[in-house]
Amino acid sequence: MNARRLSDEQQRWIVQQAMTGQDPETVLRPLLEDGWEEQDAIDAVQAAVSRHLEEDARRSGLPLPCRVPAPIGLNGPALLDAGDRQVQLLASLMLPRVVVLGGLLSDEECDALVELSRPRLRRSTTVDAQTGGSQVHADRTSRGTFFERGAHPVCATIEARIARLLEWPVENGEGLQVLHYPPGAEYRPHYDYFDPDEPGAEVLLRQGGQRVATVVMYLNTPARGGATTFPDAHLEVAAVKGNAVFFSYDRPHPMTRTLHGGAPVTEGEKWIATKWLREGPHG
Repeated sequence: MNARRLSDEQQRWIVQQAMTGQDPETVLRPLLEDGWEEQDAIDAVQAAVSRHLEEDARRSGLPLPCRVPAPIGLNGPALLDAGDRQVQLLASLMLPRVVVLGGLLSDEECDALVELSRPRLRRSTTVDAQTGGSQVHADRTSRGTFFERGAHPVCATIEARIARLLEWPVENGEGLQVLHYPPGAEYRPHYDYFDPDEPGAEVLLRQGGQRVATVVMYLNTPARGGATTFPDAHLEVAAVKGNAVFFSYDRPHPMTRTLHGGAPVTEGEKWIATKWLREGPHG
């Protein structure tokens, strides 16, 4: 364990810099110049920020933050190593934490998921917060199907790639959900985490804990419409075949600003695959 400790003044300065969005190099530099080992400095900074967030959450009556996948830091590489594939970093937003990825899937993988799903499609459902089950809801007008984790070689390949890219265990992910949106279909803005205050939360959290991140993968390019929207951030991510959008939420609370939706398809159709990641092993 690191014998060096941050002074109160250092801790206050680190928290102030982190909260104002300073890049990690700026925050670490004074410690490195003071003779700290790099990893010790990183650990100390992370611990100081985590303590601040936890204390602030307790004071405010908010849920405590949890660890989430973190695919890329500030001003990182343009190409990300996903093991069997190089993935492009197209855009990165800190709040909400959104990363747009180029070429996560090959055209062949996209086509294979569509064809595997086509005969299995049923009217999409949403989580029933009262019971922990599923229900058809007017906010979601797509059709879809679920695949168990590793149900098909193409699913297993994609799941392993996501796990490598996000440094998050395969077993901490739900199986893929493939959705089809014909013209006019949409999914109105919603959150992906489970509300712990709802009656059905106990059932939903029983296997794997809370959802902490989402990956939406685009399996085709609609002629018009079908963007993934983040209303709180005034952000739209276009649906482009093979690309994906990742977003994480470190607590089940609107402060994560991860309200998102699938805008209506106005011409053509949209196919997507969604992957939800949990705190712990799921299944």
